[in-house]
Amino acid sequence: MMKQIIKVLTILALSFGVANSAQIESTLVSKKMLNRVAKQRMLSQAMAKNYFYLSKGVNKTIAKKNLKKNITHFKRTQQKLSEEIIDDNIKSLIDFVDMSLDEFTSIYKEKYSDDNGIIMLDLSESLLEGSDYVVQALVKGKKSNKIIEMAGKQRMLSQRIAKYYMVYQIGIKDDNTIIQMRESIKEFNDNLKELLKHQGNTPKINVELNKVNKMWKIVYKLYLNIETGGLPKIVYSTTDKITKKMNAIVSLYQDNLKK
Repeated sequence: MMKQIIKVLTILALSFGVANSAQIESTLVSKKMLNRVAKQRMLSQAMAKNYFYLSKGVNKTIAKKNLKKNITHFKRTQQKLSEEIIDDNIKSLIDFVDMSLDEFTSIYKEKYSDDNGIIMLDLSESLLEGSDYVVQALVKGKKSNKIIEMAGKQRMLSQRIAKYYMVYQIGIKDDNTIIQMRESIKEFNDNLKELLKHQGNTPKINVELNKVNKMWKIVYKLYLNIETGGLPKIVYSTTDKITKKMNAIVSLYQDNLKK
């Protein structure tokens, strides 16, 4: 399945790459919408995280509630995109993400099995990659802010870490699970260091980043020792808190640019 996903995304990416630049530039998306689209990457990982927590029976009530909320938000943004985007190549990417989402929402209602778990893990990766392609397509040729992009990505990485942590606990213990989680941990850690030392931070941004840093220090080693496991509730609550903090920090960076 993963090979099919990669093949489809490659074809779509090549199509996007040779698209008429004037046509792409005619796609007008507000900054507010662009931020919502960027959040789709985070939601792709949050949905999977909540699915695996729900399947494991950990934080069952909260995971079930949040999973439904994640799917609702994801669908709403996809619908908005379909209405606003006029570029055919980007529409193809959106359609691909919609197909993956339809399969995800169909399988999550079924009883958990190892096969379904692997499929859902693959789907979460295709939703992430497809959503990322949409974001890259929408910002192509436009000025971007590296710090805002980095802060925005932290939202996704925090959910991705929790996803792979629970994937391992539920029994999908191949090498790729550990590799993907540790790569996500490294990227989050490296990004956080860059954000903390950024010269353009306001005092308020620094306060919020230091709060994230304190939470991160508490669970950093716990995440690295994925094989030990045993504290999934702490992982769940901490990653959710970090995601919320990083979301607020993205807004602070955006507000700071307007001044």
